[in-house]
Amino acid sequence: MWQAYLHWVTPVGLKELRDEELRELQGDGKGLRIPSNRAYDYDVYNDLGDPDQGIEYVRPTLGDEKKPHPRRCCTGWPPIGTELVPNECLPVYILPRDEALQKGKRDAFNQGKLKGILRNISPSLTVAESDVFKGFSDLNGLHKERTLHEMKPRDRRQEKNKRSYPKILSKVQDSVEEFFKFDPPQIISTVLNAWKKLYRGDTSCWLRDDEFSRQALAVINPLSIEILKDFPPKSKLDPSIYGAQESALREEHIEGHLNGMSVQQAMEENKLFILDYHDIYLPFLNQINSLEDRKAYATRTIFFLTPMGTLKPIAIEFSLPAVDQNSSESQVLTPPVDATAHWLWQLGKAHVCSNDSGVHQLVHHWLRTHACMEPFIIAAHRQLSVMHPIYKLMDPHMQYTLKINAMARETLINAGGIVETNFTAGKYCMQISSHGLRLLNEDYPYATDGLLIWSAIEDLVQTYVGYYYKDANAVCSDLELQSWYNESINVCHADLRHASWWPKPSTPGDLTSIITTIIWLASAQHAALNFGQYPYGGYVPTRPPLMRQLIPKENDPEYKIFVRDPQGYFLSSLPSWSQTTKYMAVIDIISSNSPDEEYIGARKDLSTWSKNSDINLRNRFGAGISSYELLMPSLGPGVACRGVPNKVEIAFYSI
Repeated sequence: MWQAYLHWVTPVGLKELRDEELRELQGDGKGLRIPSNRAYDYDVYNDLGDPDQGIEYVRPTLGDEKKPHPRRCCTGWPPIGTELVPNECLPVYILPRDEALQKGKRDAFNQGKLKGILRNISPSLTVAESDVFKGFSDLNGLHKERTLHEMKPRDRRQEKNKRSYPKILSKVQDSVEEFFKFDPPQIISTVLNAWKKLYRGDTSCWLRDDEFSRQALAVINPLSIEILKDFPPKSKLDPSIYGAQESALREEHIEGHLNGMSVQQAMEENKLFILDYHDIYLPFLNQINSLEDRKAYATRTIFFLTPMGTLKPIAIEFSLPAVDQNSSESQVLTPPVDATAHWLWQLGKAHVCSNDSGVHQLVHHWLRTHACMEPFIIAAHRQLSVMHPIYKLMDPHMQYTLKINAMARETLINAGGIVETNFTAGKYCMQISSHGLRLLNEDYPYATDGLLIWSAIEDLVQTYVGYYYKDANAVCSDLELQSWYNESINVCHADLRHASWWPKPSTPGDLTSIITTIIWLASAQHAALNFGQYPYGGYVPTRPPLMRQLIPKENDPEYKIFVRDPQGYFLSSLPSWSQTTKYMAVIDIISSNSPDEEYIGARKDLSTWSKNSDINLRNRFGAGISSYELLMPSLGPGVACRGVPNKVEIAFYSI
């Protein structure tokens, strides 16, 4: 039925059917779910662990006052570790049948699974002598195409072995090797920049400070950087547990990089920015650093806004847990002046990117789009009739999200799953997830593009809401609408239901703001956070998801190893060969647009995107890297690094 009806204007013959269907969708909350069920209900995240496999697979429940988390859709399946053993013939996660994937979507998912399995096989089909990259050529060789920077003679041992094969077998080997390699991510592939010049991607661009800074503004996590309001920055953690709150950063660390300005003057003129991961990581560092092959800091990075409108990093603070409440274990690095300091600085920036990668994936991507959207969707199915105009408005933005999130709990964020395997925090990843605009810079691509999309969504929603709700009384007297919103807050986000910042749907304007926010999160926000993961992170040195060694100090035994071979030490700190290829396989798939995707703002001629033609907006471009396009319309399926789908969706698979 396409006609929308508010409850009080529903035709008499449909009112009883409308109410009956809602009762069926709400269910009675009892019994195990079977595939024919349509009922929607809530549960906490009590299904991430698998204690039957051992104590190392035990995970805490998320969804209480100590570990607040949005609720998930109840699958009717007993929490893992209980004595109830369900019918093993049924799938582990049984969602309401209305959430089943359509045939085209199922086919796309199955193709993704196959591709993920194949990509997880060693790309070169050879057994590496070590799980450590011996040189950047090993990393470059994971990709199908070789850039100008990579066009070097093959390893002599490989050539010698090749010559020993018959010619036809050599060609077969080349073809098979190429099949298992990855497409080159955008950051190292051929691009056309704003000046309409063709460039080969530069695999060394990530070494540059300006590219490191640009990625804080214009890549896949533009949400963490903030204006610096206080210097030195101060922790909000309990000093009796985590040590002194004062930062190790001092004015002498940064004043030489401020173009003659004082620190106070630079702050007053909004020239200083900070990427602060101190408080979110410090409580977990002892546990993280006790894991095998995991080493992390709680970092703070200070940036200076140059006269060109770009940022440059001027200091990084690295903190470890203090031994007592009156001390702190921190060190500060500043831009290098010699070759040894250069690689220390690169190692430091890699640790910052590792922090950033974890927060991006666990907080901004998973928690604030996938997990936060799910409760509003469940409540909509339970409290809003499919005939309700607000349900019809949100429906395109709710499709498949519950199914994708259920699959994520099964293979992505579960104990020993892909996220725990590939990110710094390991088995503490989801605990970090639960832990926790004014436009100051006009050349801030995420904000400038995003505000345009926000305004367009808001205009549409305002017109739509105004058609059905003429005044505040119409909003307040809509029982289905009020029940949906009350349940979304008081049940779905029960741990934070008393927070003062929840808006109330009392007027058409309030309702417009709430619906605009929900549609924004499902579409543009998720697009900005998801679809650039492989294009910008597929070359792992650019954004390593984890680090395996700390920064050596002069008195450390590792320091001599570092001085002897700084590049080798850096490579050994990155994820291992197997970790890298598995991570690349994951983000390659989830960065892909689905073949049947529906997009916001379809537009035929993408070459006329005006802001990407403005050469003065330098943060839209890197060194030989294509422009910021994450919030542009998509060209179609695959890893396009652009496109704003209507809903929270990824091309999913399991390995």
